[in-house]
Amino acid sequence: MSEHLVVIGADATGMSAASQARRRRGEDELRITAFDRGGFSSNSACGIPYWVGGEVAERDALIARTPQEHRSRGIDLRLRTEVTTIDLDRRRVRTRELDGGAEQWTGFDQLVIATGAEPVRPALPGFDAPGVHGVQTLDDGAALLASLERDCHRAVVVGGGYIGVEMAEAMVQRGLRVTVVHRSPEPMPTLDPDMGLLVRTAMEGIGIEVVPGAEALEVRLGPDGRPRAVVTSAGEYPADVVVLGLGVRPRTALARAAGLPLGDSGGLRTTPEMRVPGVDGVWAGGDCVEVLNLVSGRYQHIALGTHANKHGLVIGSNIGGDRASFPGVVGTAVSKVCSVEIARTGLGSREADAAGLRWESAVIESTSRAGYYPGAEPMTVKMLAERGSGRLLGTQIVGREGAAKRVDIAAVALTAGMTVDQVVSLDLGYAPPFSPVWDPVQVAARRLAPRVR
Repeated sequence: MSEHLVVIGADATGMSAASQARRRRGEDELRITAFDRGGFSSNSACGIPYWVGGEVAERDALIARTPQEHRSRGIDLRLRTEVTTIDLDRRRVRTRELDGGAEQWTGFDQLVIATGAEPVRPALPGFDAPGVHGVQTLDDGAALLASLERDCHRAVVVGGGYIGVEMAEAMVQRGLRVTVVHRSPEPMPTLDPDMGLLVRTAMEGIGIEVVPGAEALEVRLGPDGRPRAVVTSAGEYPADVVVLGLGVRPRTALARAAGLPLGDSGGLRTTPEMRVPGVDGVWAGGDCVEVLNLVSGRYQHIALGTHANKHGLVIGSNIGGDRASFPGVVGTAVSKVCSVEIARTGLGSREADAAGLRWESAVIESTSRAGYYPGAEPMTVKMLAERGSGRLLGTQIVGREGAAKRVDIAAVALTAGMTVDQVVSLDLGYAPPFSPVWDPVQVAARRLAPRVR
């Protein structure tokens, strides 16, 4: 008799898990049913700011695999169908069709929870009004574009993290006047403030008004019930559209109601195999889980498509009979604001302090190519290492073209537990069109090494 795999969530983790399990086990051995409350499957949420900004012309370019493609591979994919209850005792889920309201129970032998994350939306006046947009799904992106088709001239972005910065750029590219209000001293609070200042300077250079240390209090609405201004502790800023860039939180209300274990940030906790502990045959991955940070040794919530796809591969392989695990992350992320690239990996100073580590840092200026070679672009690199051991703890980079992906050198070094002396000795590729003779990451490591011995 065949097993039944039920998947909740038809994006990166859910459909990667379903597809990988299907490759390992045929339809006679494993039936697969996937539910998603949205209207799309296997799409790139990371590309939404570039679709909104016009750099990606078509929505469908962000869809990696259509529902029809999944169904042709033997996966019963049901969109616009919300899972409302997980009954672990009877091993079944209750669903409701959003078009028509029909409800039913579906039994499972294996269950994958891939419910993703949801934009943080403050419980403040006006933040639930039409024209105030979180940006997490293609449906969200379509709703924002519909708002922009109205008579929009001013946008206020609330929050200065990755999504806030990327959406501010998108609004500028659409010709709007943009204000970013955020609570932290500088935008990109996952960077140290001195590096965040470089990002703010770049944002202001393309005409974005950046208001630091501002607490949002209210979205003031016009007679039509849509935004007219955002009221903050630093003043009032006109707005025809408001975009939320306050980050996301794990979408785990369904799991919590089922009594599954959650971590400090509200994400599901899993084993390295992506099993939910204490319940046989229940798996979870993607933006609804917490992951182990290999540098700090702590669990945290990091919503990135790179992790989500890997989680799905691990889950599907294990359901399919192989043995796979996800060891953890080092916290690598890249972004950009127009021509300025932003990257970070490992721990910043606040995170190192929170982990109880004794550390030193170094900041250097360098270029993407040999300084004499045409097209050499500036970059700033900040590096942290542990006192005594010299262990690399983190790296942050802000610069022009060719800067951001250099963070991958540090990400590999962090994963390997390397010291800054070992980073200095790495045999990296060199030629004037690609790098100075000392790569900027190695220059930072050279500057830092004597301080931590």
